[in-house]
Amino acid sequence: MTTSLDDQTMLNVRPKDSALHERHRALLGPTLPLLGTNWQRGRLLLGEEGRFDCPPGGRRSDMVELDLRQAEAPSLSSLSENRVALSYNAASLDAARAAMIASAAQGGWPIAGDEKSLALLTLAERIAKSEIPVLLEGPTGTGKEVFARFVHRMSKRASGPFVAVNCAAMPEAMLEGLLFGHRKGAFTGASDAREGLFRAADGGTLLLDEIGELPLALQAKLLRTLQEGEVLPLGATKPIKIDVRIVACTNRTLSAEVEAGRFREDLLYRINVFPLELAALRDRRGDIAPLAFGMLLRHACRSGMPQWLTGQALALLATHNWPGNVRELENVIRRAILLAGEEARIGSEHIVFDQPVRGVASDGTIPAPSTAGGSLSDVAFQSEAQAILAALDDHKGHRANTARSLGISERTLRYRLASMRESGLLAAGGEA
Repeated sequence: MTTSLDDQTMLNVRPKDSALHERHRALLGPTLPLLGTNWQRGRLLLGEEGRFDCPPGGRRSDMVELDLRQAEAPSLSSLSENRVALSYNAASLDAARAAMIASAAQGGWPIAGDEKSLALLTLAERIAKSEIPVLLEGPTGTGKEVFARFVHRMSKRASGPFVAVNCAAMPEAMLEGLLFGHRKGAFTGASDAREGLFRAADGGTLLLDEIGELPLALQAKLLRTLQEGEVLPLGATKPIKIDVRIVACTNRTLSAEVEAGRFREDLLYRINVFPLELAALRDRRGDIAPLAFGMLLRHACRSGMPQWLTGQALALLATHNWPGNVRELENVIRRAILLAGEEARIGSEHIVFDQPVRGVASDGTIPAPSTAGGSLSDVAFQSEAQAILAALDDHKGHRANTARSLGISERTLRYRLASMRESGLLAAGGEA
């Protein structure tokens, strides 16, 4: 009744498991290849009706059990820390695939369904095996720390500490002592000695978040630390050897910071051995649905809380530009959970963006709606209208295909279009 996603069972299903694969072929066929990376093999154990067999070699401590069920009403339930129940039907396959990807990432692993993200993870896995510094570049809120933890987990240092510090969050005087440590009495108020984060990360990985904010004076000291593999605590006269791998993150273009005189060129060359660039969420839309289900698992998916995202809700999420990236998506999902209350599913009426998307104007553009005196349901209605119009445009006005892509019936689509005309969001008699 079960199968583990390792090399053998991915390619050659054991006879006792073939029936499970056959029953869930429509779900597993397109999804398993997306989970076929080294870091996921052996972590996911599939079962049915609450029954899981012990896989060959025993269960790993980080194994996730996924209980698959075919049911009229789709749902995703968090049964325990490492067990998730996924119920789905033929009409909810696209959402179920996203939910399965999210389930497989339980335990803080990256959630990826977009080709760009999957390719980047494959590259990051290869880089993790080396000892070279890693520079993660990308806009704020794209998940750089998740990737940094992934690099640590996939490295030979996985059993060592992972220590993170935000270089923009501390005053320069405090940051130096925090990073490199200090001796007792090194400065006013130093009543005790502190080892510093470099020494705390010895044998593991140190994440320097927002390294572009690091003051120039500390950049020089950091460069020497990286070159010599040793730190000199404040007030000390003898350096201390360390063994630390550096992962640095930035939302700035460091080459431009070098030209502006705000970042040392020699330090850039030291940390920029193999940069990885994380794209904005709007440029990797294949990640939106899996990430949304991952956040639903984190914040809901329990009794008395929403346990699914409807096709309309997912279509609406896919149309948004996500200026706040993954952080904004989490805000939207948490807000939707609150608005849905005890309802079983989150619908498009529960989706309210941090920066509301726009309705349709007479010239075909979509001006920003006024929220003054308006309810959340009014904003959600205009957001839903944008999703419908975008889908109609994608399918060149073909209503049947549009309804199918949105996960609604043609009758529901006609009703929505009529409501949009009555509200002035669509010209009377218009075909969108």
